[in-house]
Amino acid sequence: MSKVKYAIIGFGGIAENRIAKEGFACDKSRFQPLKNAELVGATDVNPGRKGAVEALGLKWYNSADEILADKQIQGVFVATNNLTHAEITKKVLNAGKHCIIEKPIATTVNDAIELTKLAKSKNLSLTVDHMMTENAYNIKARELVSKGTLGKVNDACFHMEFCYGADPAEAATWRCSSWEEVGGPIGDVASHAMYMAEFIFGSKIKSLACVYYPKTMAIKVEDGAYIKYTMENGLTGSVKVGFNEPRGGLGGTLSNLGYEIYGSDAVLRGYTTLFQLSGHEGEPIKIRLEMDKFTSQEKICPEKIQNIYQAVVTKHAESVLNNVPLCGCDAVHNLKLIAAAHESARNGGKTIVME
Repeated sequence: MSKVKYAIIGFGGIAENRIAKEGFACDKSRFQPLKNAELVGATDVNPGRKGAVEALGLKWYNSADEILADKQIQGVFVATNNLTHAEITKKVLNAGKHCIIEKPIATTVNDAIELTKLAKSKNLSLTVDHMMTENAYNIKARELVSKGTLGKVNDACFHMEFCYGADPAEAATWRCSSWEEVGGPIGDVASHAMYMAEFIFGSKIKSLACVYYPKTMAIKVEDGAYIKYTMENGLTGSVKVGFNEPRGGLGGTLSNLGYEIYGSDAVLRGYTTLFQLSGHEGEPIKIRLEMDKFTSQEKICPEKIQNIYQAVVTKHAESVLNNVPLCGCDAVHNLKLIAAAHESARNGGKTIVME
């Protein structure tokens, strides 16, 4: 099978440790090469990242323009800060290359729509790294809900709360220091929680109401948020996200990243199911999915673990090889939800109906 050749623009910690080492299987001690995708090289605005790129046996490009001029590169993974996503992705598409983007697709809905239209006009595959839908535990949760194993479900809570920004260096990062970056707890993690609610319940969010947490941190963006949503299928639930929750330390923080799905016959609880981990042996904490039947509890284990980043890459590469481009439409919808949450919070928790 031929392989789609990729390069990464933006080689920070997530790009190195998740996208390159895991997604493209550059960590050869843990993963076998992908059957349909190969990472050729990367670039970053910080030239000090050259060593990290070359340590993985990859080519260092001096600029994004060098990547776009390289005819062997068919696909680009954009992993820069949010505010640059639209500008860089537009250049990637205009260079005739397929694209995967770290979420969000852009920082404005208009830019996001423009990118999807551009990709369609050029018959290019465009997708965003909504990798948590590829987690085997989350796929199992979706199956249990759809089969009615929990009985009649009438509530769910998705939560991603941790401590970030209390340190001055963290407070100065783009996630905490600029509203325009669409970082902060809503853009950074409520985005994950909302697409995961839609994934598990197989329905889109049609309306939501949001309030910001009380201001306790010296960061420019919101400290946290509480979101109530209603889905097209009538289900309601909530999302809780925050940068101001210590949660005891690393273990408590990671295990708190998950959900509770409430049914008449059982409650399904996910621990570390909303994070960057896949469930491999040797990860810093074990992902758990537990069904509470009130008089007994059952541990739910998926039949097979897959790496969530590899799944995103291989699906995109498959779309390229089969000439069935991905449209990026789910990413536009997700950005609209982020924008709606901020609009609601800035208007006293007003309910916003999605268009």
